Amino acid sequence: MKKIGVYTSGGDAPGMNAAIRAVVRTAVTKNIEVIGIMQGYVGMIENKMTPLLMRDMANIIQRGGTILKTGRSLEFLKPEFRKKASENLKSAGIEGLICIGGDGSFRGAQALFSEHKIPVIGICGTIDNDVFGTDDTIGFDTAINTALDAIDKIRDTADSHDRVFIVEVMGRNSGYIASHVGVAGGAEEILTPENILPVDKIIDRLKESRLRGKTSSIIVTAEGQKPGRAYDLADAIRKKSGLDAKVCILGHQQRGGSPTAHDRILASRLGSAAVLSLISGKSNMMIGNRGADLIEVSLDIVTKNEKHGDVTLIQLAKTLSV
Repeated sequence: MKKIGVYTSGGDAPGMNAAIRAVVRTAVTKNIEVIGIMQGYVGMIENKMTPLLMRDMANIIQRGGTILKTGRSLEFLKPEFRKKASENLKSAGIEGLICIGGDGSFRGAQALFSEHKIPVIGICGTIDNDVFGTDDTIGFDTAINTALDAIDKIRDTADSHDRVFIVEVMGRNSGYIASHVGVAGGAEEILTPENILPVDKIIDRLKESRLRGKTSSIIVTAEGQKPGRAYDLADAIRKKSGLDAKVCILGHQQRGGSPTAHDRILASRLGSAAVLSLISGKSNMMIGNRGADLIEVSLDIVTKNEKHGDVTLIQLAKTLSV
């Protein structure tokens, strides 16, 4: 294998640049040329590709986002556009791909492998940590620390005004960010896709807290199918209980910022391992981790299963917030 391609797809995540850097520098040391594909599957279809050299990787490990840009392509869902993408890749001399993204991105990579026999290795990069088969994903640690920093500041004003604050974090279909931030931030209640509670039960918990002498409360909620559900919850709490409930939606700031040391190290390990796996002849695999060990998991397994949030953390938060 003399030339490989690397691309980032789907939502951006802090640490993607560290993964790109690891891919390029590991490949170059093996005398393999690396082509960067811009904007994920959009770049494949539109033939937006550029060589990546050693010097291009200087001073990117600390940068958030992705130097290759990213995007979501509805066209790529159609076979004729996947065929066009494969033709562009083969015309560029690309013999294998490294896909950095989540399970949606991996499904696209699977299609290229199954339909056009292009070898592909996946690296799990998403702040939601919702990829099956791996303990961690690139960007998750940075996202929860960004959210935690905000909650620590919100707690100061919640305490000053004796208020309930509902903090909405990202995680449309996954409660990983909410559950981890909730425990670390001392939340009284954590609402996730795995832990949906009626408003009356939340109000009962808040009233119990007041009776115990607490004057302010933090509720952490995952955003749901669309951002802004926290406003509906706050209105319901105000109307049914009279408590002063305020909302803070953290939004896309959780995707940005300089990656933590954990995410830089994880991305570096996964990126290097992905190159070694690809040039050893493996394909249709994801590189993930189980504890301190790196593992290879078939993309067929990854994309056919769901990774559910850890409800034990939600129970722990309730126990510790008394």
